Amino acid sequence: MADLETLVNELPKIVHSLRLNIGHSHDIMQQIVMINHGQDQLRNIQEKVKSSQLEKSPTTTVAYLDSVPKNCKNGDYTVYIYKYDYPGLLTAKFGKLPADISLKEIQAKIEVWIDWGDLIQAIAADILSDIKLVQQLNIDANHDSIPATFQSVEEVLKIQLDLNKPRILQQQIQQIIQAQEDSLKIKERLEFIFNNIKQSHNLLSILLGISSFCGKSGFALEWLDDDHELIISGDGRLQELTDIINDCEFYQTKIDGLILQISSLRVKSEKKLLKPKSEKWKLGNYHPLKKFKEQNLTHCGGIIAASLLFLSFGSWMLKAEIPQLQQIYLNFNQEETAIANFKAAQNLGLEASGLVQSPPHPLIVWQQAESKWQEAIKLLENIPHNTSISTKAKDKLITYRLYLNVISKKVITENKAVNSLEIAHKLAIEANFLIQSSPHSFSVREQAKNKWQKAINTLKQIPGNTFVYQQAKETLLNYQANYREISQKN
Repeated sequence: MADLETLVNELPKIVHSLRLNIGHSHDIMQQIVMINHGQDQLRNIQEKVKSSQLEKSPTTTVAYLDSVPKNCKNGDYTVYIYKYDYPGLLTAKFGKLPADISLKEIQAKIEVWIDWGDLIQAIAADILSDIKLVQQLNIDANHDSIPATFQSVEEVLKIQLDLNKPRILQQQIQQIIQAQEDSLKIKERLEFIFNNIKQSHNLLSILLGISSFCGKSGFALEWLDDDHELIISGDGRLQELTDIINDCEFYQTKIDGLILQISSLRVKSEKKLLKPKSEKWKLGNYHPLKKFKEQNLTHCGGIIAASLLFLSFGSWMLKAEIPQLQQIYLNFNQEETAIANFKAAQNLGLEASGLVQSPPHPLIVWQQAESKWQEAIKLLENIPHNTSISTKAKDKLITYRLYLNVISKKVITENKAVNSLEIAHKLAIEANFLIQSSPHSFSVREQAKNKWQKAINTLKQIPGNTFVYQQAKETLLNYQANYREISQKN
């Protein structure tokens, strides 16, 4: 029992690690490893609980570290939850604290936590498969968050213009100009964020909006609340999507006023810089640059004359070299290059044909074949018309383009099949998570039932000649069984 108690005491730490930090792509890869490790630990605890063979499951008291523990009796023990950064989040994951949880209840919760790990891993895989999304996340990770940028721009309004020191005044004007540019960028970012979060139903688009809002402070997907809305942590705060939308609307109401204030400050500062300091500057013949110009006019003239002479000499030298360069270019052996390219194209064609023998094949094999046909066609297209091999190259081009067309269609079909399988898998994870989180709610069961039905319909659309069809066929039987089971409960 002592061993089991030790394992259960690790639960708060393990559950806390089941979160997906969104930032640089390499960080996401590391997160997947950590989530997998956390799930393995949970399964280990699950197995220990199953093998305990206890007639009467002891009660585990879950409490905060600084709360007063209950008196333990009859072999019961206390699991202390450290508050970490977000104590409210652990309450959401464990339930109201302090609380008494039996080993049977712990097993049920472990199932939910494992399903949550599957869900965020699926989200991570989707992110990493979208190159443009990954690039944008990496860019966002180098920028300040909207709140931090907004605060930085607001600080400029506190500048006290130093009219007695032109150099300092110029520096202040540069700060104001930069703040003006930053405020306009904030306005653009806010519109982008608002459109992606509030008006989009695509999870990846929503995450892209949140990433732009949070910037380098980053954010993490922590959990789903009772209404199945994402709980997100970032910049020292725990928020739902609705909270971020509200923050976005708040800054949108203030940004136009901020832009106007900074523009006004810029006009004021530039007028101060242009205003003459004294009548001596305004009416007299004296000018601070005049003497400098007179002293350096002769020197500058000498430099210009020397530069013109050098350019003229260089131009003459270049003209003298042109015939020789042209001759070198004309002597280049196009024929040899053309023959080499033709042979390389043939080899690529043979490799591409060999890859797709005896189908079906995984998507990656079809993609490799497609890439080789594309490379071969590019080589043939670049063979000059005035070479002896050009006629053969044209004939090969017709054939190779036909092959590429066939392979490209196959790539599209296989890609759709893989995507359908992944979509069905995610729907199944979501359905399972819903039913585990609220097993007695009729509306939740209906939502889960609909997700199982969508997953089944998606699998049925996968063509029989694709590589993943057999896997889809086996998965379909499992999903249909789950659908029947949940339908009977209704």
